[in-house]
Amino acid sequence: MSSLLPISLSAPQFWYRPRGWLAWLLSPIARLYGEQVIARMRRPGGRAEVPVVCVGNFTLGGAGKTPLAIEIAEILRQTGQRPAFLTRGYGGRERGPLVVLPEASADRVGDEALLLAQKGLTVLSRDRPAGAALAVAEGATIIIMDDGFQNPSLDKDCSIIAVDGETGIGNGMVFPSGPLRGPIHDQVPFASAVVVIGPGDAGTIVHEFARGSGLAVFRARTTVDPSAPVLRGKRVLAFAGIGRPEKFFKTLADMGAIIAATEVFADHHAFTEEDASRIALRAQTAKLIPVTTTKDMVRLSGGPARIGLASISQTVPIRLVFEEERELHDFLVKRFRLGG
Repeated sequence: MSSLLPISLSAPQFWYRPRGWLAWLLSPIARLYGEQVIARMRRPGGRAEVPVVCVGNFTLGGAGKTPLAIEIAEILRQTGQRPAFLTRGYGGRERGPLVVLPEASADRVGDEALLLAQKGLTVLSRDRPAGAALAVAEGATIIIMDDGFQNPSLDKDCSIIAVDGETGIGNGMVFPSGPLRGPIHDQVPFASAVVVIGPGDAGTIVHEFARGSGLAVFRARTTVDPSAPVLRGKRVLAFAGIGRPEKFFKTLADMGAIIAATEVFADHHAFTEEDASRIALRAQTAKLIPVTTTKDMVRLSGGPARIGLASISQTVPIRLVFEEERELHDFLVKRFRLGG
């Protein structure tokens, strides 16, 4: 999908409001864009030697795909499988195919690839069939493709869609009128299951729509990992370059942290030496603890100022917890005729 999607995008607020004049004004462009996406999704792709699970979304922007991919991998390991993550390495300069090492730099492979590499075998490849072949050569018995639901180059045996409970599918319109990558009714036939992450009426609407469309549906919530630092009562400077930084700030508040200052960057922001120096100086001057996400932390590498900021910053790792983990386990076992 990289040829059809914008390189960077800050979601406009009208996408998540009732359809207004601007959304309707852009609808002719949205119709053409949606037609291109769906036509591309219908193209035949290459086959991998092992099953492929795609973790994607219906919309532009983050919805929790990477944490969901990590938890699905853990479920598959419980069945005796050897899963490998396959990613295109968004934000990195490498094209692959290559095996991502945990000590690689985000500049080379992207932040999401590094997060995945900390959890298991991860292959980066812009050419997904070539990446799948490398994963199999490295011993994978099943491939978890992080993103790529709308990319037809590699056939998927199962596509699990992540949906943010708070934002859902927004106003239900296609880019640029709304956040959808293609008309929802045309995307659904390519999906196998939907996981709604977090509470919210918007997510509930998608949950019921997906169930009515014959998809398997599950719910999950994010929770702070037990390894997270204790921040209750501590004054922090929270900084984040993720899709929805306000969710991270709410997590900190729920942990009891006193958020005295914030720094917000675009999703996948490549921190500069100037960024790092400014944040560190601001925190030290105001006697605040810099706190960020694990996704942002892996991008703080490469230069003295960035390494310095990383050394004084705390991270708050999160993980997904499924409300119906056994049901999701059984869904995957049945889908791929697995043991366990």
